[in-house]
Amino acid sequence: MTDYVGAIHRLASRADDPGQTTASASAFLTTLVPALISAVVMTSLFIVLRKREHRMYMPRTYIGYLQDWQRTPASPTGLFNWIPAMYKLPDTYVLQHHSLDAYLLLRFLKISALMMFIGCFITWPVLFSVNATAHAGKKQLDILSISNVASRDYARFYAHCFISWIFIGFIFMMITREHVFYINLRQAYQYSAAYASRISSRTVLFSAVSEDYLNKEKISNIWGREKVKNVWIATDTAELEDKVKERDSAAMKLEGAETKLIVLANKARAKALKKRGTEEEGNAPEEDVGEFDDESGSVAARYVRAKDRPTHRLKLLIGKKVDTINWARSEIERLNPEIEELQAKHRAGEAKKVSSVFVEFYKQADAQSAYQSVAHNLPLHMAPRYIGLDPTQVIWSNLRIKWWERVMRRSGTLAFITAMIIFWTIPVAVIGAISNINFLTEKVHFLRFINHVPSWIKGVITGLLPSVLQSALMSLVPIVMRLMAKLGGAPSQASVELFTQNAYFAFQIVQTFLVLTLASSAAGVVSDIIRNPSSAASLLASKIPTASTFYITYITLQGLSFSAGALVQISGLILGKILGRFLDKTPRKMYKRWSNLAGLGWGTVYPAFTFLATIAIIYSCVAPLVLGFSTIALYLFYFAYRYNVLYVSNSQIDTQGRCYTRALQHLTVGCYVLIIFLIALFAIGTGSNRMALGPLILMIIFLVFVILYHVSLNNATNPLIEYLPKNIEAEEDALLAADRGQVHSGAEETDDVSDAVTKNGEHTGVSNGDSGVGTVDSAEKGLADGPRVPEKPKGNFFQRWLRPDIYSDYATLRRLVPNHDEVPPYPAEVERDVYLQPSIKAQPPLLWLPRDTLGVSTQEVAHTSRVIAITDDEAWLDEKNKIQWDVKKGRPPIYEEKIAY
Repeated sequence: MTDYVGAIHRLASRADDPGQTTASASAFLTTLVPALISAVVMTSLFIVLRKREHRMYMPRTYIGYLQDWQRTPASPTGLFNWIPAMYKLPDTYVLQHHSLDAYLLLRFLKISALMMFIGCFITWPVLFSVNATAHAGKKQLDILSISNVASRDYARFYAHCFISWIFIGFIFMMITREHVFYINLRQAYQYSAAYASRISSRTVLFSAVSEDYLNKEKISNIWGREKVKNVWIATDTAELEDKVKERDSAAMKLEGAETKLIVLANKARAKALKKRGTEEEGNAPEEDVGEFDDESGSVAARYVRAKDRPTHRLKLLIGKKVDTINWARSEIERLNPEIEELQAKHRAGEAKKVSSVFVEFYKQADAQSAYQSVAHNLPLHMAPRYIGLDPTQVIWSNLRIKWWERVMRRSGTLAFITAMIIFWTIPVAVIGAISNINFLTEKVHFLRFINHVPSWIKGVITGLLPSVLQSALMSLVPIVMRLMAKLGGAPSQASVELFTQNAYFAFQIVQTFLVLTLASSAAGVVSDIIRNPSSAASLLASKIPTASTFYITYITLQGLSFSAGALVQISGLILGKILGRFLDKTPRKMYKRWSNLAGLGWGTVYPAFTFLATIAIIYSCVAPLVLGFSTIALYLFYFAYRYNVLYVSNSQIDTQGRCYTRALQHLTVGCYVLIIFLIALFAIGTGSNRMALGPLILMIIFLVFVILYHVSLNNATNPLIEYLPKNIEAEEDALLAADRGQVHSGAEETDDVSDAVTKNGEHTGVSNGDSGVGTVDSAEKGLADGPRVPEKPKGNFFQRWLRPDIYSDYATLRRLVPNHDEVPPYPAEVERDVYLQPSIKAQPPLLWLPRDTLGVSTQEVAHTSRVIAITDDEAWLDEKNKIQWDVKKGRPPIYEEKIAY
């Protein structure tokens, strides 16, 4: 989402032309118009395609594996009818039917847009007039920035000082109340029946366990045998994993080859019938076209020669060519008993143990107590511990890491990421040099041949090539960061996303903000600095605000083009409609493409939006115009992602909302940068006008206050973000008893941003305000002795905003969390094996073939079933010899019920 190579060169190129050093409204418009046209085109494409591409744009309304409570009601396919239909579903519908993370992403976008919107009312009335009437002689958009304040106007810095106090104070107040809101919501979510009954909520992973404690009896004794239900000690499954991968690979090769054989045979038969001029198979003499050396039978051999059967090489290019079906069957037959033997050994505890233990407790409260306790007397032993881990998200290879290895990995990972962030400008500069090929060929002599190539080739080198290289380079950033998170010892996919979120945000702040800002500022004053080096600081300080025009353009481009791109999903459309036709050659691949919904990478999604909001905060009191454009951009992203989480995407990684609080903390970076920048600007100003001294002292005092407040906030909230308090357990029991003794006539549970009305367990509308618990008619209470939930005053807007601890408390928010029943009892084998490594409980996959009228599939199923389970139900070849499967049913033979771990 960032193309700062071209931006650096565009901003730097203005240094040679003094007339271009001032921010230009016309230059902004030249960026706005193409971005607006692009957004209109993509949005129009989305509106048109949405009518017929339901799988692409409304899969959550019908995809087969979604539970009924996860589905989103179908929305109208009219031109714009879907917009009001979408807004009839409140944001809390996402919390009920999608995930906590998706709901909080929407909340973050809306809260960020609200902050910027309120910021406009705080800054614009004062700072626009203060800056515009100053005397530095700036023009166009720069007249509205602090760069227009001349030295004789430094008394005006008091306005910037006090407005920054108000705005930053407002930001910290919002961050504080959102922390309180998240804490109460998370507690309500994790104490809800739908979550508390999950096995993951009662299971704690202890890593860096010493060898003497890799014993089920000792582990149970630490917390009491009466509390511990199950203990799983991780084992070294490297050999077993390799064999399972070999078997699964052979099985998929077999399925693909069997399907190919069926298609080939039916295609050859159709050609034969057409050639003989007959329409009925009985009228055509059937005879073998060649010898066949396998028991697969004579049906396929009648139409497919032995040399035309599916084959592959055992080694790439140079390996021996083998018949794929014969080879795969023999491989599966060989590997199955070896795998079963190793699995039995691991189950019996006879394999090598590694330093991680999963402990399941009977009660969530006991699991929380173990999670919060100090488990071992030695430093770093059994200290890294995690709760709420879905076994499908565990990175099993990292469970073997010992305490000293974890320290080394963590240190190495942080060092690598730091170096990467700092030195990323080197490859960026190389790509940038390619765009200025004339300068490059003058300095690098062996590249001068480029000057003699045709002009169109040179145009590709200087225009298209840098853009392609830059896109590829930037796409590597999150990939590398996720890889480093795994190498650093992250135990789960959620941990990887949280690490990536921090690292990617730091990358954007350093590279996309600091590098761009300093590069553009230095480029504009380089000649003046050379003539008068002592003026470098003051010149840079005066030029940095002018970079705001670039960020206005950047934010506008993001808000228009990328929000529209999030709706139309060009890449997904291409992969699904075009590549799918060429790549999906088996029913399994077709089903997977149909059933797998796009997920959201929290580690990269949040930093993109956090960065936009951070830039707006940084420039809020320097160039306040940025706030208006950021408000629009963030709301457009809210609109696009609201549609996607309601109708398109699925939640694959569960961070339990942790990314939300990380994003809130990242917003404080913008506050600190703004304060430090104003301190530097005021300090420089004191050299020419003593009137800047007062604002300087005030900003330093404010910085100290902000740091103290921020530290106090984190000290107060971090334990509640990490752990569940004991008193809520008792409160939940009381509230459950109250619920059982009441008949609710309605409810008005809301929060200040995402309002919802809950009635009979379903969200049906929207209300306003951050009201308390729903009103309950005392005359309709069932049991006379049933406990009552005390009614809470509704409060006015400012009371609800200032006191989330009262008006968005646990009792209120528990009515917003998923209200479906407890997770059904787990099957005995699932409960026994849930936290065993996947290879220990892996079973051979069920193969799925398309049925054909010739009978090849029937015969292949009969022969292959002797080595592995196989079926040809619910998939078939149509009259055009194309593979089809029962989409309406949506649950083919290979369908596996998703278990709520």
